[in-house]
Amino acid sequence: MNKKGLTLSIVFEAESGNYGEGVGNVTSLKKITRGTGDSFTYISRQALRYNIIQQMGEDRTPLELDGSVIQFAPDALISDYPEIDLFGYMKTNKGTKTRSAVARLSNAIALESFQADTDFLTNKGLFDRYQAATIMEGKEQKKGGNIAQSEIHHSYYTYTVTIDLDQVGIDYNEKEISVSNEEKANRVNALLRTLKFLYRDIKGRRENFSPLFVIGGVYDIKNPFFENRIKVKNNQLNAQTLSSVLALDSHIADQTKCGLIEGIFDNDQQIKEELSPLTVAAFFDFIQKEVSNYYLD
Repeated sequence: MNKKGLTLSIVFEAESGNYGEGVGNVTSLKKITRGTGDSFTYISRQALRYNIIQQMGEDRTPLELDGSVIQFAPDALISDYPEIDLFGYMKTNKGTKTRSAVARLSNAIALESFQADTDFLTNKGLFDRYQAATIMEGKEQKKGGNIAQSEIHHSYYTYTVTIDLDQVGIDYNEKEISVSNEEKANRVNALLRTLKFLYRDIKGRRENFSPLFVIGGVYDIKNPFFENRIKVKNNQLNAQTLSSVLALDSHIADQTKCGLIEGIFDNDQQIKEELSPLTVAAFFDFIQKEVSNYYLD
């Protein structure tokens, strides 16, 4: 098949989506610092992968232990399990075999800086109920409640997905494997449908990762053109920068579409004039048709 790459860059709005290792009773968000000294929280690509596979209903690839290491079972094949077809594997039982992911994710990076806000937490509700019960039963009262602090950050986030369409369904470790073009299209489109309505459950919340803005397409060049190009400042999306990316090559301009949820960004009108966005629903319809047409060739 002709070499083709799909890339999408997505913007969504969420709060405190991924925690790292805490210190004492303080729970810390995962974050990175840029050269300006500003910190930005992020949601790791592994966390995104976990939610995507779970919501696709493909978290069923069999697992085994090699010593104490959990890994995919050596007899699990990409023909049977889309998870390892799209996101690759390493198997060290019965000889080492690896297959790189053909669907790759970046971390979802906050587009607004972290200002060290913290949430103060107690278990006062349970503590009061426990104290009342112990009084009634004549038991010894507990001294003090448990308190904790948790970093909190509400922001726009952006991440990028790239898929090597010509490598879906191909495993050079198992050359006899055959996956039909129809099944390849089904797998990629199932992934796209999941991205359209992606969410994440964390600490009793369900965060909506559904796109507010998305840009991308299917290209002859396998470059994540819009990765690290999306910025938001004063609630305005940098449409002019994205227009400059489109101007890099006529192929990029011809093959790119974008989708927008209106009423979120303050410069909706500028985005319309610079990028002519579709609705997000129409964007995903377009990109899924592009995928289906590719596998018809």
